Amino acid sequence: MEVYKTEIEGCFVIEPKVFEDKRGYFLESYNQEKFEVLTGAKPFFVQDNESFSSKGVLRGLHFQKGEHAQAKLVRVLDGEVLDVAVDIRPESKTFGQVVSTLLSSNNKKQMFIPRGCAHGFVTLSDTAKFSYKCDNFYNAASEGGIIYNDPTFNIDWILASEDLIISEKDKFLPVFKEAVPH
Repeated sequence: MEVYKTEIEGCFVIEPKVFEDKRGYFLESYNQEKFEVLTGAKPFFVQDNESFSSKGVLRGLHFQKGEHAQAKLVRVLDGEVLDVAVDIRPESKTFGQVVSTLLSSNNKKQMFIPRGCAHGFVTLSDTAKFSYKCDNFYNAASEGGIIYNDPTFNIDWILASEDLIISEKDKFLPVFKEAVPH
């Protein structure tokens, strides 16, 4: 596996080694020992989640607060998404930084998002099956979010705003300055 640092401290894009032949392909999607050596991170994943979305569905920007914060290792099993992370750790030297990368079933890339980051993605293909490993259990009372179109970040979601499909809850998330103590 190849690991690439991003603009956010502790956030990595991971490219697994893919073995392809006429039968198809094989890849190792996760290896704790290799992951720790290459990233220095030592997550202990306790929950796997999967979502299915149609083109234009934007999920995010979500996070878990306090003791329920989650690190995530995300990937796309089918389709393509633009995956986005925002560093919301006030003590971090990369506080307020944004990282985005294309994840797809074709490129097989993954992104590791450390605890203390907001996360979201938009589906670019007709449909996408999205998978993520979490190192902490979901806790509804600790859920937080930042509005996807916060002008602080000026995130280019690639699709036109009128083509985005956003949940009612996500449409009314607060801006960064209100959602995260500075």
